[in-house]
Amino acid sequence: MTQKDFIPKLEPKNISPGEVSWQSPSNIALVKYWGKKENQIPANPSISFTLDHCRSTTTLKYSEKDKNLKTEDFEFDFYFEGKPKEDFKPKIQKFFQRIEHYCPYLKDYRFEIYSENSFPHSSGIASSASGMSAIALCIMDLEKKLYPDLGEEYFSKKTSFLARLGSGSASRSIDGGLVVWGEHEEIEGSSDEFAVPYPHKVHETFRSYKDTILLVDKGEKQVSSTVGHDLMHGHPFAENRFKQAHDNLKALIPVLESGDTTEFIKIVESEALTLHAMMMSSQPYFILMKPNTLQILNKIWAYREETGIPVCFTLDAGANVHVLYPENHETKILEFINNELVVYCQNGHYICDRVGTGAKKL
Repeated sequence: MTQKDFIPKLEPKNISPGEVSWQSPSNIALVKYWGKKENQIPANPSISFTLDHCRSTTTLKYSEKDKNLKTEDFEFDFYFEGKPKEDFKPKIQKFFQRIEHYCPYLKDYRFEIYSENSFPHSSGIASSASGMSAIALCIMDLEKKLYPDLGEEYFSKKTSFLARLGSGSASRSIDGGLVVWGEHEEIEGSSDEFAVPYPHKVHETFRSYKDTILLVDKGEKQVSSTVGHDLMHGHPFAENRFKQAHDNLKALIPVLESGDTTEFIKIVESEALTLHAMMMSSQPYFILMKPNTLQILNKIWAYREETGIPVCFTLDAGANVHVLYPENHETKILEFINNELVVYCQNGHYICDRVGTGAKKL
């Protein structure tokens, strides 16, 4: 499917005012997306675990505008945790502008958007993936009412396509398990326009992986991800980094099939550190890791060396540490976290999550 396929070609049905609600999870990339081209196109492919507990719940209330009073503006109110949140409205306004060509009915309706997260707003977990994908799902649910013949595959791909235009990583939050976004020669059906479920065999070990998120720093990042992505333009190591991402995704295919946690750890930790190396070597350069981030990484390395338990870390564009491990080691890893790592977390906070099954309608 291409962009043109996502433009409605029929007249929409008349529908009564109503509301739709969706729950959409966050995700954690194993091979990182860092750097983008125009229109939110990724500079390299990425693969992520869809999470389960870290999710956004969004309700979209819609009513058609009076045909005699129609304006050329988007009309919506946004509420977060039950309260009006004016400072988020420009982000949704920009999102609507980006997707209007593919959702021409948006200006025909007045919307009320209600959103909440299962994780604390200041927890340092990026909420753009879960938040923007949940809004995209609600809009596509409305579209399905306007065009009842939409197929399931079309619904899923267009939702991911729209979510991408709100936040790149949001494209990977529609489906469950392992999800790939960005064209890759070894991933059939992969696309820069939308994410797809990982099509190859996955060992049972990786179907039930655990992710405990250590909240090192809950403050706002000093450099936004958008600015960070833009700094890959003209970055001295950009081309090699993009090739590395392609190579690492290819290398993960036999690893994910065989359940080889040793090779999995090598690729995933290298990807996390490369992401931060790109930040430290851009112009201007910046560091998002904190001293406690480094303490945790060293503790994980020492614990793995000492016990042989295949626990590893990954990082997003921030200071928090995602501790990844097989389900059968959960008891020992949580004991390790409580005994040795929780001291490095802000207010001792961490979130236990796992690989989830994707978005669901409420």
